[in-house]
Amino acid sequence: MLQNNSTLKSLIAKLWNNFWSGGISNPLTAIEQITYLIFMKRLDDLEAKRERDADFTREKYNSRFTGKFKVPGSNEEVDKNELRWTVFKHKPADEMLLHVQTKVFPFLKELNGETSPFTKHMANAVFIMPKASLLVEAINIIEQLFIEIEKDASEGGQAFQDIQGDVYEMLLSAIATAGKNGQFRTPRHIIKLMAELVAPQLGQRIADPACGTGGFLLGAYQYILTDLVRKKDKGKLIKDEDGFERATMSAVLTEKVKDILQDSFYGFDIDTTMVRLGLMNLMMHGIDEPRIDYKDTLSKSYNEDSQYDIIMANPPFTGNIDKGDINESLKLPTTKTELLFVERIFTMLKMGGTSAVIVPSGVIQNSGKAFEALRKLLIEKTELKAVIAMPSGVFKPYAGVSTAILIFTKGGETTNVWFYDMKADGYTLDDKRSKITESDLPDIVQRYKTRNEKTDTDRKNNFFFVGKKEIVEKDYDLNLSTYKEEVYEEVIYEKPKVILKNLSAIETSINKGLEELTELVK
Repeated sequence: MLQNNSTLKSLIAKLWNNFWSGGISNPLTAIEQITYLIFMKRLDDLEAKRERDADFTREKYNSRFTGKFKVPGSNEEVDKNELRWTVFKHKPADEMLLHVQTKVFPFLKELNGETSPFTKHMANAVFIMPKASLLVEAINIIEQLFIEIEKDASEGGQAFQDIQGDVYEMLLSAIATAGKNGQFRTPRHIIKLMAELVAPQLGQRIADPACGTGGFLLGAYQYILTDLVRKKDKGKLIKDEDGFERATMSAVLTEKVKDILQDSFYGFDIDTTMVRLGLMNLMMHGIDEPRIDYKDTLSKSYNEDSQYDIIMANPPFTGNIDKGDINESLKLPTTKTELLFVERIFTMLKMGGTSAVIVPSGVIQNSGKAFEALRKLLIEKTELKAVIAMPSGVFKPYAGVSTAILIFTKGGETTNVWFYDMKADGYTLDDKRSKITESDLPDIVQRYKTRNEKTDTDRKNNFFFVGKKEIVEKDYDLNLSTYKEEVYEEVIYEKPKVILKNLSAIETSINKGLEELTELVK
């Protein structure tokens, strides 16, 4: 987790303070503007790498920065090479600001052609930079950020960086108003855990109905690439800071693999800023034409049922939507989004498709009619494979809510449900979320993959199976503590007379010591 890097935190705080003092006080506006700059930097880096690779293999590569760009609203044409970060960052301040506003940003907005989702969602995007000095400062800080990120990546064993996502997360933690927007990112190590549990494969269609900046889609992307390396050359894998195996992207990214991946990831969100951030995030990791769209997946306008093999999600926990807006395919008697999203995920999955979804504890234990109806759906219409209870500090500093991961396969049959009581996720459970050695994550993956209904029966352990019959009898309660047997250690105390005698002896000793001290100071 890069937010534990003090140098990066300092740079992010400086970047945010510069935007704030420069007149951009809305946190999401600041994040969006910073992301545009990061995107400009990453686009140049990515193209430079592709040009070097093509030169090395002596293959022809048509760079995005080759040719001319017609400046909108004028007859002027500019050499696309002039739009590269490495070129325009050397311009004088005032000239650079005008150049970025009138040429570089319009070029980015039209990057993928008129019909692409990226161009569509960038149509109303605005580059806001009140003064040239702010742009110069921002570029200098972003340059320092990337130097530090590369250093952190090499020293921390991070072969794959969600850079924009990391910066986004750190910006949120640096600004006091973040929680008011209800925007907070699923920690990367939890995304990695969920990807390991559902194990997406090359060629599968993977979705997130409330994708935010696209963290789950990138987590699935990363897992697939690592799995390809695992099958091809396991010696190229390394362990990252969270104990997961990882590989570099370039090891297996052939043109054929790229083409398959291009049609593999689908995200939806109802916040246009999040859609733009998600699109840029995936593009910064080599997915040239991301399929992230502005869409309310709970509304009547959404009709993509039975389309996806894998769904990984952390949908909004709190909130209600207007009953008249709810899609007719959603049958639960509720307007609560945390329930409707799980039902939506069920309808989006193909038969045989699998989901890992984070839910608040109320979903697995509340006694309301709609809550019970959802749990009944999961038990009766899917194979509910696992309920992994997470400690309440996992989403700090944004929220202290208690959560669980549900893993289920549509169309399967539930006979037994595997429960795991996560006590530690590798980070402190306070607002600082500092790295610690204790982590249940590798144990969860290993035990989930080797789980056995005949041997995982001791409910005094952190993991155990519970039969469907027992769950049904308890009104489909999926709260781990309902079934876990607590272990109590017997403590034997001395008899009261002995305790009083010992206390009296201590008192006598103290009084004697005070008398001796008094004599010494006379």
